[in-house]
Amino acid sequence: MRSRYTAFTVGDAGYLQRSWHPTTRPVRLHIDPDLRWLHLDILAKEGGGPFDTEGVVEFEAIHRDASGRGVLHERSRFVREDGCWFYVDGEVS
Repeated sequence: MRSRYTAFTVGDAGYLQRSWHPTTRPVRLHIDPDLRWLHLDILAKEGGGPFDTEGVVEFEAIHRDASGRGVLHERSRFVREDGCWFYVDGEVS
């Protein structure tokens, strides 16, 4: 989760695509160059331990753009395959 947040902050679309599960990965990913990610708060997690194959991370990511400050609140699902974690999908609220 933290590595994907960092990729958003630096605009690393390649890493985001590689860390997205192939079954849900978009063909193209647009990163808004005017959106600045400022802070990540992990609110809760389920699973995701060294012997788990699935995990859920609930987080808030603070951002700023031309219209002001905003907050993205999401519960993201991840799966581990061949030792690597992949983002599957998320529920935004």
